[in-house]
Parts: sequence; C-alpha cells; structure tokens
Amino acid sequence: MSASVSPPRVGVWLIGARGSVATTVVAGCAAMTAGLHPATGMVTETRLFADSGLPPLSSLVFGGHDTVDCPLPKRAEALAAGGVLPHDLPAAITSELTAADREIRPGGPVPGDTRNPAELIPSFTADIQDFIRRRGLTRAVVVNVASTEPAPTGTTLPPSSLYAAAALRAGCPYVNFTPSTGLHHPALSSLAASSGVPYAGRDGKTGQTLLRSVLGPMFAQRALPVRAWSGTNLLGGGDGAALADPAAAAAKNAGKERVLTDTLGTTPEGETHIDDVPALGDWKTAWDHIAFDGFLGTRMVLQTTWQGCDSALAAPLILDLARLLTRAHECGLTGPLTELGFYFKDPVGDGPASLGEQYTALTGFAERLRRPVVGAGGPERGPAERGLGEPEPSEPGPAKQRLPEPGLSGVTPA
Repeated sequence: MSASVSPPRVGVWLIGARGSVATTVVAGCAAMTAGLHPATGMVTETRLFADSGLPPLSSLVFGGHDTVDCPLPKRAEALAAGGVLPHDLPAAITSELTAADREIRPGGPVPGDTRNPAELIPSFTADIQDFIRRRGLTRAVVVNVASTEPAPTGTTLPPSSLYAAAALRAGCPYVNFTPSTGLHHPALSSLAASSGVPYAGRDGKTGQTLLRSVLGPMFAQRALPVRAWSGTNLLGGGDGAALADPAAAAAKNAGKERVLTDTLGTTPEGETHIDDVPALGDWKTAWDHIAFDGFLGTRMVLQTTWQGCDSALAAPLILDLARLLTRAHECGLTGPLTELGFYFKDPVGDGPASLGEQYTALTGFAERLRRPVVGAGGPERGPAERGLGEPEPSEPGPAKQRLPEPGLSGVTPA
C-alpha cells in the first residue's frame, strides 16, 4: 500500500502581516482547512477553476513583514470582539495563528530608520528567501495588504516599492492589493520587465468600486446618460486612519473614479469622499448618488448603500490571488496578468473595466492554467528547490534577478 504524497507547500508572504486583512486571511485559511467554515467568497473554489492545478488551501504557509508587534492571536481576538471573525474562531486556530506570527519579520522603513533602499531591499529579500528555505517551500507569492500610502513625489521610493523590488529579487510572484505605488514606480520598470515572474494589481476591488463596475456598464448599455455620480465612504480602523491623509485618499479615489470613466465612456460630475470614523472599526458604509437622464430627458436618480466588512471582503480574494499567481508561476507565465483585472480597481496592463467582461477574461485565464506554456518547462528552481549547497544557474532567471543599481541612484525611502 503506497504512502500518500502531500502536495508541495507554498508560501504566502504578506506585507502588513499583522493588520486586519492579513489576520483575516490567515484565520480564514485555517478555518476552511479545518472544515470549520465554507469557502464563501472564493472564486477559485467554484467550478470555474476545477482541474486548474491550483494549490490546495492546506498547502499554504504564511509569513510576512510588518512594523507593528501585536501578535496575530491577539489581533484575531480583537477582530472577533469586533464581529469581524466568529467569536470562537481564534481559540480554535491558535496554533495556526502562532505559527504564522513566528514567520513575521520587522518591516520598514520605520521612524528614525537611516537605511537607504540599497540596504532595505536586500534585507527584505533575505527575509523572504530565508522563509522559503527554512519552510521547504516550492515557491512563494508576495502580497501587499498594508495601509494605503500617499503617492510618491520626485524620486522618492515608497515602502510599497521597496517590498515589490524585494519580491522580484527573491524570484517571487507579486500582488499589490493596495492603491500604493508598488511596481508602478519608474525606478522599478526595468526590474518588472525582466524579472521573469508574474505579477498583478493594483487596489483590490471589494465594495463600492465592485458595484460601480456593474452599474456603469448597465447605464452605458441601456443608453441612459449619467449626469453626475457622487460617493461617500465612512470607515474606521487602520484603513480609515491611513485614508484620513488627503494624499492617501487621493490615491485610493483615483481607481474608484477611473472605473466610471472606463465603463461610461465619459467622466461624470461628482466626487468621492472618504471619512475616517474610528467608531466603525473594520466596518464600512459606502453611499453612491447617481443622477441620470431617462427617455425624453426625464431626470432620474439611483442611490445605493453598501455596508460591509473590508477584511472579510478582501480575505477570500487574497487567497484566490495567492493561488492563481502560484499556478501561473508554475506554468511559466511572466509579466502582468491582465486577465486578473476582475480583482482590481486599477488593473495592470490593458483590459476591460466592466465586471462582466473581466469575468469572461478570468474564465479564459482558468483555461490557460490548465494548459501550461509549451516549452516553458516551468519556472527555474528557486533556492529551496536547488538546496543551499548548489550553485545558482548560469542563465538569468527569477532566482538571480537583481535590482539595477542605476535605477536607485539618488532614491531615498519615503
């Protein structure tokens, strides 16, 4: 009788690993693996991705970077007290939360940090590579779920870009689930183009913009001109505090407004506002007021209210993306994965903005994963697969990629 073979283990390295979203991701994966809760909200658990070769949830191993030191079990207890997690879940998965917390390393730059990008990026890269080696992982995906940062000015390389560079230098697929700069910084363009790994982003589409990507095409397809589209968001928690900064809010709103322009074919009047309401915690209320013209110029209005928990909306999508990027890497796919626009407000590459069209593209991507790239032979073996004593391959690839030094000259951390 042959022994069963466990599937290869895959790393999920979270930037902002002790935040609400990351904690919900780790807790949710543990709960589903243990059979405590169903995979609600996970598109990769639907029939669409049957036989696509995605890694099972039980194979995922979590770690990450963060600048705070609150342990994940304590963070999970706080989320349960706020109604984000089931009240009895933290106690049931304490060992899984503790194991993930042991894999979290100090992030940066922090106040008073004198290290420059040429020092920070190799440090972050080494943390990721050490995680892969120690845990015997086949590969790892880096996902940015940290708080939104303001758009950089001048040659400033913000924290999100430092982590993105570290991910690619470690040979890891990268996902930017935030509106922060990440790989969009000009200093990283050559690295992104030559990294040999797949990447996706940016800014996860979880609530108000998800609804807009459905309603915008509806108005356009029914030939109903939209005169004005205004919105307000009320939210608390770490995201609310971060978005109280007007520059961070502007970065967030850019994606929300771009969806309307792309789906309507014009930019309507109106603005979107974000208000920090600490008492709401991880819960969010989003209002939209849409003024449009009907037959014979009849003035009409549609108002929507979206109330939800950001962490619970985001967590299943992040698990989806970690699995999809893992499989894409395994299939030898590289560069921006435009077919994953379904998950983002501001997707990389050129693609449709309508949710329906994005779902069609995602359907094609599911089929693409069933048919690995001919002749690709899969990605080059990473450090964990070669063994510490083996030399690096002579051909350049993900494991050997280094950040071009000229692109960092004069760049300082935000």
